Formats: sequence, structure tokens, C-alpha cells
Amino acid sequence: MDSGKIIERVKAILITPKTEWPLAATEPATTSALYAGYIAIVAAFPIVAGFLKGSLIGTSAFGMTVRTPIGMGIVGMLLHYGLTLVLVYVMALIINALAPTFGGQKDMVQALKTVAYAWTASWVAGIAVIVPWLGWLIAIAGGIYSIYLLYLGLPYTMKCPAEKAGGYTAVSVIIAIVLSWIIGMIVIGVIGTAAMTGVAMGGMHIGGSNGDSVTVDSNSTLGKLAAIGQRAEQAGKELDAAQKSGDNAAQSAAMGKMMGAVSGSNGAVEALAPDQIKAFLPDSLGNLKRTSSSAQRNNAMGMQVSDATAEYASDNGQHITLEITDTGGAKGFMAMAAAMAPEEEKETDHGYEKTYTADGNMVHEEWNTQSKSGEYSVVLGKRFTVKASGTTDSIDQLKQAVAAIDQGKLESLKDAGVKSN
Repeated sequence: MDSGKIIERVKAILITPKTEWPLAATEPATTSALYAGYIAIVAAFPIVAGFLKGSLIGTSAFGMTVRTPIGMGIVGMLLHYGLTLVLVYVMALIINALAPTFGGQKDMVQALKTVAYAWTASWVAGIAVIVPWLGWLIAIAGGIYSIYLLYLGLPYTMKCPAEKAGGYTAVSVIIAIVLSWIIGMIVIGVIGTAAMTGVAMGGMHIGGSNGDSVTVDSNSTLGKLAAIGQRAEQAGKELDAAQKSGDNAAQSAAMGKMMGAVSGSNGAVEALAPDQIKAFLPDSLGNLKRTSSSAQRNNAMGMQVSDATAEYASDNGQHITLEITDTGGAKGFMAMAAAMAPEEEKETDHGYEKTYTADGNMVHEEWNTQSKSGEYSVVLGKRFTVKASGTTDSIDQLKQAVAAIDQGKLESLKDAGVKSN
């Protein structure tokens, strides 16, 4: 590792990107060299800063400072770091697969350069999370600048026409945001779990006699993520054709297929209609009567999601909120998250929190013995979530609230609205 070269590359790509991208694109490189000589170092900056902020400095508000226990912080840091390295490789796979769609040339090493150098701004700005109040603004600015760097770099690394760089950038950014969100949820969900051995790299091994060997276990988390890039290639071709046609309906349908490929659903999914999902909410929960209910279906980036919510209350002050969500077009993400999240159990002086699998479904429960409040949720068919939360006598009432939903009928609809590509 040459720290001097790393610093020079960081400075140049941030300060003079228009002249640095052509140089970076022509440099000889290998996958393992990019990881060992740049990605593994620069990507660690914001993650280490996050650990320092969360576990050593702490977050202060209303006269109190909250810190994550050191052990939990270290586990979270290592998991986040490993998944970030995985995400870089998966995004390179996707950018490489999309290259022909936007008139570019496929080259996996160049795609890895694209991600590594474009994300430099976000990684460096992420150090600012240590700074009180203004840190998050700096981090956001770094993310925005990384989008600009990606736009500048694609014509050099992936050889796409300059006029198509905007579309290429937009699709790549959407995918990166969704995958980053998943990783964030995974890290938040498993901090506190000690048994992380072998999880961090997600089934990826880098190394070999020629210094450029990458092997991926197809059954591992990374293997499943890598398959996303392969599915996205065909969807990208259809999106390109739709853009050329000028047909807005065709473009919308093609974007839906693209997001379906990225989400792992392998096709567009129409979420349940509001009245259909609302019908699962019971009129009462024991002695708690339903006081209000609502349902809606939303469409964003070609993916539909439906949800229904009801409020229940009793005269003695007990209150339960019951929610049903159909992840619809994002059901592939739900399945991926369920596969990646290990079981955990945490005890405190005032309650407990645990995540586990029961009858093939992911379950999460949390209870506070002081406030007599908590939540209980279950994922059905790797598509639907049912959650009960509120103030009751015990967690058992929340479990009974979830059980009041006809779970068998709801789970039987796991393939409803699925349209194969």
C-alpha cells in the first residue's frame, strides 16, 4: 500500500476530476490491486468515523449523551465495512452489465474503477459525521458530489457517449441508493449480535497466484447480489429501446422491469389493492375496539407498495396499532434482507429485544417492562409484514393482535400480482 499515491488520487479526483478521470481510465489495474491499494483503505474512512462517533464520542441531545457499547460498535463497524466492500463489487457488476445499454463497453476492472473513484467524495465526506450538527450536511454534500463524479467518469471508464452519461448515472444511482439502504437496515438490525464470524465478506474471496482472482459462492449473500447485475443486463436493453422509442408507457414499463431485476423479484409486481389489504384488519382485538383505519398503495421507481393501518383502544388506556404492509415490487429486497439478517437476542434492565426465525418466517419482538410497551412483527411469505405495537399488559397481547390476522390467507397471496419478465 502506497499511502502517498492514495492521497494524491483522492486529492486529484476531488479537485480536478475532469483531468484525473482520463488518467485513471488508462492506468493498468487488477481487481485485487484496486481493493488492496485503494478501496479497502478509503472505504474505511466513514465507517471508522462512525464508530468513533457512536461508541466513543456519543450523540448528545437534551442534556444527555448516548453511546453504543464498544463491543456492539466494533461488531457493527466490521459488518458495515465488509458489506461496503461487497456493495462496491456488486455495483461494479451492475455498472458493467448496463454498459451496452448506454452505448458503453463492458470491462469489469474499469467498472470497479468507476465505483471506487466516484464514491471517493462520499467516503471522504463521511468522516464529517464526527462533527456535531453540521456533519450530516457535509456527508450529504459528499454524496451529491459523488453523483457528479460518476457522471464525469462513465464516458472515460465505460466508454459511453457523453449524451448517455446522464441516464447511465441516474439508473446506477437509483440502484446504489436502494442497495445501500438495505445494508444500512442490516447493520442496524444486527448490531449487538456477536456471532458474526465469516459473515462480513458475504461469500467473496479476493486473491490468487496472479493477484486478480475473485471467486463468489453462488449460494452466498454476495452470490445472490451478484446475480442482480446479470438480470439487470437484459432489463437494461429493454429500457434503452424504450428510451429510443419515445413511448412514455414503454419507458415506465421498462423501468419497472429494471427495478424488478434489481430488487430480485424477476418481474413487475402489483401490490394488493388498498381495499384488499384493509380487509385483513379485524374490527376488534379482544376488548380493544377499532377506532380508525386507513389503507393506501404507492408507486415509486416502478415498484408498488401497499399498507393498511388500524388503531385499537380500550377504556383502561391500552392502545395497539396494527399494520400490514405488502412490499410488492420490493419483495425481492425483503427476501434478501431476511436471508442476510442473523438471529439476535438482547436483554436489558427493563426488557428485551430479539430477532429470530419461526416456521420459516422472520420474527422481531421488543418489550419494555417499565413502560409496558413494545412491538411484535412477522414477515410472511418473504413479502408481507404484520406488526403490532403499543401499550398493553404484556407482549402476549401484541402477539395475539398479529395472530388475529388470517396469516395463512395473507401468505397464500405471496405470488399475487407477480408478472414474470
